[in-house]
Amino acid sequence: MNFPIFQAMNRSLKSILLLVSWLSFSLMGTAQETTSRPNIVWLVTEDNAQHFLRLYAENGAAMPSVERLARQGIVFERAFSQAAVCSVARSTIISGCYAPRIGAQYHRREQLAPMPEGLEMFPAYLRKAGYYTTNNSKEDYNLVKADDVWDASSREASYRDRAPDQPFFHVQNFGITHEGQLHFPQEDLQNKPTGHALNQMSPFPYHPNTEIFRYTYARYLDLHQRADQAIGRLLEQLEEDGLMEDTFIFYYGDHGGVLPRSKGYIYESGLHVPMVVYVPEKWRHLVPFPPGSRTHAFVQFADLGPTVLSLAGLEVPEQMDGRPFLGADLTYHDWKARNTSFSYADRFDEKYDLVRAIRKGRYKYIRNYQPFNVDALFNFYRYKMLAYREWWDLYQKRELSPAQQQFFKPRTAEALYDLETDPHEIHNLAGDPDYRTVLLDLREALQFQVRSMPDLSFFPEPYFLEEGIYNPVQFGQENQARIARLVAIADLSLLPFAKAKKSLKKALGSDDPWERYWALIVCSSFSEKAAPFYRKADKMARQDRENLVRMRAIEFLALNGQAYKKSWLDSILQSANSKTEANLLLNSVALLKMTKTNFNYKVPENIFPPDWIAKEQDLVSRRLEFINQQKR
Repeated sequence: MNFPIFQAMNRSLKSILLLVSWLSFSLMGTAQETTSRPNIVWLVTEDNAQHFLRLYAENGAAMPSVERLARQGIVFERAFSQAAVCSVARSTIISGCYAPRIGAQYHRREQLAPMPEGLEMFPAYLRKAGYYTTNNSKEDYNLVKADDVWDASSREASYRDRAPDQPFFHVQNFGITHEGQLHFPQEDLQNKPTGHALNQMSPFPYHPNTEIFRYTYARYLDLHQRADQAIGRLLEQLEEDGLMEDTFIFYYGDHGGVLPRSKGYIYESGLHVPMVVYVPEKWRHLVPFPPGSRTHAFVQFADLGPTVLSLAGLEVPEQMDGRPFLGADLTYHDWKARNTSFSYADRFDEKYDLVRAIRKGRYKYIRNYQPFNVDALFNFYRYKMLAYREWWDLYQKRELSPAQQQFFKPRTAEALYDLETDPHEIHNLAGDPDYRTVLLDLREALQFQVRSMPDLSFFPEPYFLEEGIYNPVQFGQENQARIARLVAIADLSLLPFAKAKKSLKKALGSDDPWERYWALIVCSSFSEKAAPFYRKADKMARQDRENLVRMRAIEFLALNGQAYKKSWLDSILQSANSKTEANLLLNSVALLKMTKTNFNYKVPENIFPPDWIAKEQDLVSRRLEFINQQKR
């Protein structure tokens, strides 16, 4: 699948400019001896998908400061966060590694994971090379940070504190567009008018077109413009300091957007970020594009750290998964080959799921490993937004279109979308025979990805924290064959039940509890087709030696309207070995609460130790509040 490199140019002019630029790039990159090194600045706004910037979308917010950077730089049309939430996205960036490989995939983390042996957070390599490294001010890593990463990391951190003529790497974070800014009360619709007219707002087709949604869209666009003003002030400071011609300036969003079905979900709205790189004239030999270019080459967050190291003339550690997209050693072929991104979703606060995705060119493949986990599963922080609550209320009243209802219904085990014709990922092509070749190609690519890392999320989080958190990479390597078996069991859900039945029966009787665990998840994925295993699940719900397996058995039975005793749930919850295990168990209870109209179970008081629910905002406390309230 070939994509044009420069969207705005006609074919002939594009070829001439590319040839001239590339020859210049190659000659200068090998012949020019530079005694100095470029400065690098990152301008990072929170919770931004590219869909909301005029730079990318006709009805997006005008952001003149960012647009100014674009005129003397590169606009990346295909830039992706690999996670749809802050801590996992930022852990990917700072390490240059895929989070599920290194144990940094859960938001919020219960424990910090160590960096892989022999690897440091990438700013540490810059410091050793003489750079002054500053971060103002958000970190939010799921990884243990050593003392040598930043010279300063605080709300006061500034590149201005460096020694004379010292090169610097500075990160400036802007929280103006963060999700919390849209947690406004109902009264604001009347009392706080927006700068963008509500009648000009056109909600995405999966959103209801209501006043609350239109107001939320408009307010979000207003926040983008406020963020751009703050960016403009920092650019003025760089100009005052005479640094614009010595400094690469990256602008990007720290993951996708924040309107419902974006943050926390690996649809394009949660992953596809704006990214612009301003290129100073002095350092154009490190970039094979003329000013004002737009490229369709894919870049992802694991690539950001390696790219900074490359621009600084430093080697990229082999342990990193990312690869540079700017720097002296790149070739035109490197850019042509960049057409794939990989993404992941696990636990977001108290809400568990396991979703992986690969995008290749125009096609996006999503693997829902627990398809019965509806996207709308309650999450305390998400549902503070009025738009989320209204959407849920309209679903209960049956006032939504089919596209708007999808969020509240079970998903398919795999989904395939043509993003050129279906940018909002509404029409699943996985069952269309015309796309069978594309489906199998991307399915195979994703299966290889999760097995080869290997993907630590195929072990339940409580088990991983107990057995693998102290050296996640080594733990993964030692258990690679075991993880591959779990992936194979999980992928039984991709077969017709008749073909999966024999292997499923064997996995249900395995001595490995996590093979039994995944076998039950697959049974739930097959729904009523897996009825031959009801009796086996009933026995496992009562007698299995592993608590989490017992809960998955009850989940399978309850999702299919089969009988179980509430005392079994009491027993399982009372036997939880940790807060993390309790939260995972409660995720199944919350799912049943939200999707089964006849589910009226309440968690008994004092079933958990007091310190597990000591704070109202603890994950277990949030789940208990939702489960034990009156039926929504």
